[in-house]
This record gives sequence, C-alpha cells and structure tokens, in this order.
Amino acid sequence: MDTTPAAVAGAAAFTWFGMVLAISFLEAPLKFRAPGVTVPLGLGIGRLVFRALNIAEAVLALVVVVAVATGSPTTPVGVLTGVVVVLLAVQLGAVRPVLNRRSDRVLAGEDAPRSRAHLAYIALELLKTAALVALGASALATV
Repeated sequence: MDTTPAAVAGAAAFTWFGMVLAISFLEAPLKFRAPGVTVPLGLGIGRLVFRALNIAEAVLALVVVVAVATGSPTTPVGVLTGVVVVLLAVQLGAVRPVLNRRSDRVLAGEDAPRSRAHLAYIALELLKTAALVALGASALATV
C-alpha cells in the first residue's frame, strides 16, 4: 500500500479503536455506577454520547475507505476495511434502532424488558475493535 494513504488509514483505524474503547467499554458501563444516575438519566446520556460516537465513527470509516481506495491496498487491508465498515453498518442500521426503541420506552416511563440487542451490539463492538487493530497494524506494516 502507498505510504501516505497507509499512514492515514492506520492512524484513522487506531483513533477509531481508541474512541470505541473509551466510550463503549469505559464510559457506557461506568456511568450507571455513578451516584445519583438513574436508568433513564443514564440512557439519556448514553443516547447522546453514542450518537456522537457513531457520527465520529462514520467520519473515520469514510477516511479509512478513501485512504484505502487511493492507496493500492494489500488484500488484508482491503478485506479488513470491508469488515469494519460492514460491522459499523450492521450496528447503525440494525441494532441501534432496536436499542433506540427500547430506550424510548424506558424514557417514556414504561417497564421495558432487557433487550438481547444490547448483547448483539457488544458482540459487534468486540469484533469491530479486533478488526480495527488488525486493520491499523496491516496498514501501518506497509509504511
């Protein structure tokens, strides 16, 4: 892969990885342990934070795709780029709407049952973080 696009793709992948770690695996679970944070309050905060994270992820995905498309990528870099983009698309297009409907019900005062969609989102986050590390390392290996 060409040097500059590889460096950009690697930097974007690792930045994206760090953001997902910070929000999904630190902020999200910890906010519910803070004193005075109720489930509705935590859900409201979480929706705002994850909306911002997902926008940042979409921008970083676009940066990675453009860098990879312009940089004569190796097969692993091309495949891993596709994997992270598909994982993000599934999260945003299939899982987040289900989670948003449940949080709407909770915020409206309903007693909504726990959702398996949350577990799906976490599983996708784990897969995405692994793919982002592999993508970043693969891209930077060509620099």
